[in-house]
Amino acid sequence: MKLSRTRLALLIGLAGALLLMAVIVSPMLLISMPPFLNDDGTSVDCDDKAQVEEVSDSGTSDIPAEYLDLYQKNGKKVGVQWNILAAVGKRETDHGRSNLPGVKSGTNYAGAAGPMQFLISTWGGKARIPASSTVNGYASDGDGDGVADVYNPADAILGAAKMLKRNGAPENVRRALFVYNRAWWYVDQVEEIARRYAKSGAVKLPPQSSEECDDPLVEAAPSDIVAKIMKYALEQRGKPYLWGGTGPDAFDCSGVIYAAYQAAGLRIPRTTFTQWPFGVKVLEGQEQPGDLVFFNAGPGTSANNPGHVGLVVSKGKMLEARCRLCGPIKVTSYMARDKLMGFTRPLQNPDVLEQLKKLQNPSL
Repeated sequence: MKLSRTRLALLIGLAGALLLMAVIVSPMLLISMPPFLNDDGTSVDCDDKAQVEEVSDSGTSDIPAEYLDLYQKNGKKVGVQWNILAAVGKRETDHGRSNLPGVKSGTNYAGAAGPMQFLISTWGGKARIPASSTVNGYASDGDGDGVADVYNPADAILGAAKMLKRNGAPENVRRALFVYNRAWWYVDQVEEIARRYAKSGAVKLPPQSSEECDDPLVEAAPSDIVAKIMKYALEQRGKPYLWGGTGPDAFDCSGVIYAAYQAAGLRIPRTTFTQWPFGVKVLEGQEQPGDLVFFNAGPGTSANNPGHVGLVVSKGKMLEARCRLCGPIKVTSYMARDKLMGFTRPLQNPDVLEQLKKLQNPSL
């Protein structure tokens, strides 16, 4: 069948219009494509500003607005599920609305106080503590008024988030809840409330705990040697913490960094205390992948004697082996972490520079 010139011209015009539409629309489709997908095909929102879970209608109606804001803000800041925090607050004191002893003043029969029901000893020894004090506990100043007040929701919720994080959340939230109140029926109840508060009906990992949300870290390394260091370090994710561990099955905080540098053919000191003075100090904001970030945390530490160290893998993120109960080795944020002391660059140490020369020219 022959096509008339008119019909042929129409078909050619239509094809051209479709091609033009594809050229225009394709970039828009690419922009709107989610960067990562879950196994079920749903998108993984890796925006650090995004909340992991939307609030369900049940959560909105049951949680006071002030408390909901504190649960979400502190869950995001510390890196634990906000709905787990909210569920603890509900189970303990109905978000501070309970009039039982110990909620607004004093303590209950077990010695617990405040909206999140901290034992005074676990809080830090007193109900109200100057924020500048050094305490052995979870006393926190969530509203910046200079006082860590166990009865203040802003302070108590931040302290609860830190306690859950310290004991395994967000990866092992059941263990963290068991430490909070040592009864499995309590853990089950809190998880049930948390699922009810989430629009998805689930307790999920925050974005920063998902490997799918890591940047292409190794590819973005500033040099081949840093890429080797990071490749080894990132391959240790999921392994357990072990004090004194240098692998291959478990590591402590400085051990995984020591092993990562060793895998790249470089020797640096083994412990946090000796790694701190070894590297060249780097101003905050100028750190880069391969640098070390130190914290005044842990026993025997002080303002110039750090007890914890992480490996910077991108701006704001580090790989760390934190503690036995803190979950496996993982990539976390250092931006909101308390007691950050500073950054160093081991690759600028004179001894390391000599090692690099020999690696580049073995005949030296």
